[in-house]
Amino acid sequence: MVELPEVDVAIAGGGPVGCMLALALSGSAASVARIAGEVDIADRPIALSHGSRLILERLGAWSSIRNNPIETIHVSQQGFGRTVMRCADYGLPALGYVTAYSELVAQLEDRTPTVAETLRDWESAHDGVALRLSRGNEEVSMRARLLVLADGGQIRRAQPMRDYQQHALVAEVTAERPRGGVAWERFTAEGPLALLPYADCYALVWSMRPTNARELLGLSDRDFLARLRETFGGRLGDFRSVSGRATFPLSLRRGPITPAPRALAVGNAAQTLHPVAGQGLNLGLRDAWELAQMLLDVSKEEIGAPRFLARYVRQRRFDRCAGIGFTDFLVRMFSNSLPPLALARGAGLAMLDSLPSARRFLARRMIFGARALP
Repeated sequence: MVELPEVDVAIAGGGPVGCMLALALSGSAASVARIAGEVDIADRPIALSHGSRLILERLGAWSSIRNNPIETIHVSQQGFGRTVMRCADYGLPALGYVTAYSELVAQLEDRTPTVAETLRDWESAHDGVALRLSRGNEEVSMRARLLVLADGGQIRRAQPMRDYQQHALVAEVTAERPRGGVAWERFTAEGPLALLPYADCYALVWSMRPTNARELLGLSDRDFLARLRETFGGRLGDFRSVSGRATFPLSLRRGPITPAPRALAVGNAAQTLHPVAGQGLNLGLRDAWELAQMLLDVSKEEIGAPRFLARYVRQRRFDRCAGIGFTDFLVRMFSNSLPPLALARGAGLAMLDSLPSARRFLARRMIFGARALP
């Protein structure tokens, strides 16, 4: 078996969280090896907060990413209650941005080369972690002071902490009267419906019962668009076209940040959230950014040591728990049709709309995380 040179940090994962961590550490005193194979990456739209844009700008990776800015977020429920957040109210150029997942990954992975395609297994010890890797048809080994799992939980196959009994139906739709720069979050009895400005159309993320998702997936384009207008309302006029319909199940997954000695989990490998409010990827990027800052600020001997792992867990606990709790609360509070709860939700949205300080508090935490730090 071929043995690769020992490194300080080994990063397993080909997504934006692992790539961003590797990029943040490039050129530093810490030696880094990224483990990821070539995969077919879906060209799906994703929402990045303005806080994530600031992180990517610091890494010199933002200017080449094509995006649609979200200047206004309109939040409502079927029936009574709505609130509106505008970037101008907070002195920001945008609240968030919609881009293609494949484009974000391409901009990051091109600058962070890999040493192997697959992490097959690892074994932790007090002074490091031994990795067994695959590189083409060859099996290789490597030692690292710290293993960072940024693979979306694929290796550990984490089980759902809560099954929401919902599927997300995603698609791209065009509307009769599009409103540039406006994102829509509409709470229905079955789950949230989001429309995000994306290229010359809208990216649709519609949460609903699995049986209804399967039914809508099988409808003709015309019937599907009619159902969408019936649920969303007439703010954008009629919906004209739809493409790329697909569904996937929704659940909350939460595993230990330190699954083993000398190992850390970040992003979806640590927690997978419901897509409501678009918090999952942004939380993962903050995981990677704060870990990078810690790694840049310690000696090599401290990397991966128990004290280092414990400090990272403490540092990320508040933001992580708040992100998980916020999205979980929204799903459970807004995914039902009980009249008393519907009235309370409507009153809450109306109150939020009348209290600028409360909207600012919520907006800053959605943009920058629970600690509201840029």
